[in-house]
Amino acid sequence: MPMNITTKSLDHHGIVAGFYDFLEIGDVIDDVMPKKGPHNLPHSIVVKAMVLNALGFTDSRLYMFSRYFETLPTERLLGEGVKTADLNDDIFGRTLDRIYDSDPTELFMKIVLKAMEKLQFGTQLVHGDTTNFSLFGGYENIDDSPAIEITYGHPKDGRTDLKRFVLSMITNQHGFPLFSKSYSGNASDKETILESMQRFKENFHFPEDIYYIADSALYTEDNVKAMGNEMLWISRVPATLKMAKELINKELIMEEGSDTRYSFYEHLVEYGGIKQKWVLVRSKEMQKSRLKTYEKRLKKDFKKYKSEIKELKREEFACEEDALKAVQKWIKKHPRCLLVSLDISTVSRRLNGGKGRPKKDEKLKISYLVNPKIIPNEPLIREEKKKLGRFILATNDLTLDSEQILEYYKDQNKVERGFRFLKDKSFRVSEVYLKKPERIEALSMIMVLTLFVYSTVEWILRKRLKESGEYIPNQLDKPTQKPTLKWVFMLFRGITEVKIDSSDERQIANLDEMLWKIIDLLGWCCGKYYV
Repeated sequence: MPMNITTKSLDHHGIVAGFYDFLEIGDVIDDVMPKKGPHNLPHSIVVKAMVLNALGFTDSRLYMFSRYFETLPTERLLGEGVKTADLNDDIFGRTLDRIYDSDPTELFMKIVLKAMEKLQFGTQLVHGDTTNFSLFGGYENIDDSPAIEITYGHPKDGRTDLKRFVLSMITNQHGFPLFSKSYSGNASDKETILESMQRFKENFHFPEDIYYIADSALYTEDNVKAMGNEMLWISRVPATLKMAKELINKELIMEEGSDTRYSFYEHLVEYGGIKQKWVLVRSKEMQKSRLKTYEKRLKKDFKKYKSEIKELKREEFACEEDALKAVQKWIKKHPRCLLVSLDISTVSRRLNGGKGRPKKDEKLKISYLVNPKIIPNEPLIREEKKKLGRFILATNDLTLDSEQILEYYKDQNKVERGFRFLKDKSFRVSEVYLKKPERIEALSMIMVLTLFVYSTVEWILRKRLKESGEYIPNQLDKPTQKPTLKWVFMLFRGITEVKIDSSDERQIANLDEMLWKIIDLLGWCCGKYYV
C-alpha cells in the first residue's frame, strides 16, 4: 500500500512567527483584549495570523483570510489544535472590532513599549510623516460616530475618484514604527503630524534628548508656536515662505562641508515667536537631479510661451498704449523671457463690418497689432540653475551645527521607506476590503504592526551578521552583511513541513547550511519553528 505524504509550505513564516513571539506581542494583546465569547481562538492568535498573511508574498489578500492558511502548517505556526476552519471572516471581524474598541493607537504603543524592553537601539531621532490609502466602495459615514471618516481628500496616488483615509506614523532613525494613528481622508498633514508628535511625547519617555523631525508640512507658524521650546525639532522650511524664498535666492558664500557634496550657510531667525537656526543647504546631487527636470520644464514652458505670443499677435488693441501695456504685462509675467524688439502696426476695418474697398471719406476703425520678438533670459536662467539643489532646514536647537542638522534630517527617508513598504504590492499589506470605518482604523494598526515585525527582524539580522563577522549571499550571489529581509524571505521559499500518514512525526525539508546560519543568527525564537 503506497504511503500518503502531505506537505505544507513553511517558507519564511517561521521567522515571522518567531519574532511575533520574541516581541511578546501576543502577551500584550491577551492582556488588553482577553478572549470572550464562543469563538475558539484568542485575539492574539488571530492577530498573529493577520501578520503572517500580510507578510506572505502571495496573491492571497486579507479578505481571503481562511483560504490563505490552507497550504500552511497552521498548528506549527499558530499553536496545537488551531485549524484552518477557525480562521474565518467572522473571527477576523471580531478581532478588528476589539482592536478598535481598545483604541488601535494605544494598543500599538503598548506593544512597542513592551518590545523596547528587549530592543536597545538608543532612540534619539523620531521622524513623523503621513500618507493616505485609497479605498474602493461608497463608505457612508454615520453622524456622531467617533470613527474616522472615509472621504475624499488630497490623493498621493492621483486617484481623485476614490475615497481614502490618512495614516500618520512616527519611526525612529532605524525605521522602526513607534507610533501610528489613522485620520479621516480629508485631514490636514500640518495638523496630524503635530498632533501625532504631541501624543507620542506624552507616552514615550527617554533618558536622552529626542529630536522630532519632519518635512515642510510640520513647519507652519502655528505649529512652531505650539512646539515652542518644549520639544527639540528639525524641519524643512517650505520654499514658498517669503523669508525662505529670499534666502534661497540670495547671493551667498556657502561653506563646503566635510562631505564635499554639501555646502552650508547658517542664519538665525525668529519665526512663530521662536528663535531658531536656519541652515541653507546646497546639495550637488540634488542640483544635478533637478537640473534634468528643470531643462525639460524649460523646454515645455518655451513651447507654451511661443503659443501665447502667437495669440497675442492676433489680438487687436484700441490704441498703441494698450498694445504696449499688454506686451509689458506678458513680459513681467514671464521673467524667463527677454523682449528684444517690438513692432506695432495698425489695421483698418469698416465700422459696419462690410467687406470690400471703403468709400471715400468713410470712417474706419483702426486697431493696433503687436509683433514682439522674445529670447530666453539667459542670465536669469543661469542664476536659477545655480540655485537648484538649495533647501532650508530649521531647528530650535541653536547648538547643533549644519552638518549634524542635515545628518539628522536625512533619516527622514526611513519613515518614507516605511510607507513604501506598506504600499508594496508583493506584501499586500495595504489591500483594504472592509466596509466599516472602525475596522479600517483597526486594520491600519495591523499594517503598521506588520512593518514593526519586519523592521525588527531585518535590524537584528544585520546587527548579528556584523557582530559575528558572518555574511550571506545577496541577489548577485555576493557576500553581504546588510541583506534586505525581503530577499531573506525569498531564500526561504520551498521550506516545507512533510507528514507521512502512517506516522505522527513531521519533518522539515529543504533547509540547507546557509538557511540554518540565518536561523541561528536570529535565535531560538525562530529555530523552534524549523525543527
